[in-house]
Amino acid sequence: MNVSWAELTAVVGGSASPAMPETSFDAETTQLAARAQAGDREAFSALVDLHHRAARRVAVAALVNPSDADEAVQDACLTAWRRIDRLDDPAAFRAWLMRITWRKALDRRRSVTAWLRRLRQPSEPDQTPLIETVQATNASPADAFLTDERDRIVAQLIRSLPPRLRDPFLLAASGEHRYEDIAALLGLPLGTVKWRMAEARRVLREKLIRLGFGERS
Repeated sequence: MNVSWAELTAVVGGSASPAMPETSFDAETTQLAARAQAGDREAFSALVDLHHRAARRVAVAALVNPSDADEAVQDACLTAWRRIDRLDDPAAFRAWLMRITWRKALDRRRSVTAWLRRLRQPSEPDQTPLIETVQATNASPADAFLTDERDRIVAQLIRSLPPRLRDPFLLAASGEHRYEDIAALLGLPLGTVKWRMAEARRVLREKLIRLGFGERS
C-alpha cells in the first residue's frame, strides 16, 4: 500500500473516495463457514483463500510493513480457526475475520518511532514510501530540503492524531476501504466513522495551513 502526498492531501481535503469493490457475504462464504464450524478444516482453508487479500489489506493499513502484515494475518487466521465456534452468523465470517485481523495488527504495531520510520521507508523493494519523497531530478538542494521537510511534517501530523482519528484516516487514505467497511472493521457506527474522518481532515488541514502547506478556504 502506497499513499502519495497528492492522495493524502486529497483525503485531507475530502475529495478522496475510498473505493474498495463491495463484497457481499455470498452463499459460498456462508456454506464454507457453516462447514468450518462443524470441524471441516478444508472448508476453513477455502474461507481463508477467499478472504486472505482483504485481511492483508487491513493488516497493511495498520502496520505498513508487508512482513509484519503477513504475520498478523497468520495470527488472525489461527485465532479464527480456534474460535470458529464463537461465530454467531456464518454469513458474517468476513467481517468477523477482518475485526480479528485488525486487532492482531494493532497488537503488532510497535513503538510510535518504529511505526513512523516505516511510513518513511519503502514497504517493498522498488516501491515508494507511504509518505512519498520522490523529487524532480533537477530539483535544487533547497527544493529537496523543503520536500523532505514537508514529508517529515506530514508524517508527524498523522502520527500526532489520536488513534480514534488516525486509524480510520489511514484506512481511508489507502483507497482500499469504503466507510461502511471501516465501520464494520472498527466496530463503530457508520456515522461515527464519518464524523471521525471529518475531524481528522479538519485537524490535519488546519495544521498544514498554519505550517504553510495549504490554503485557507
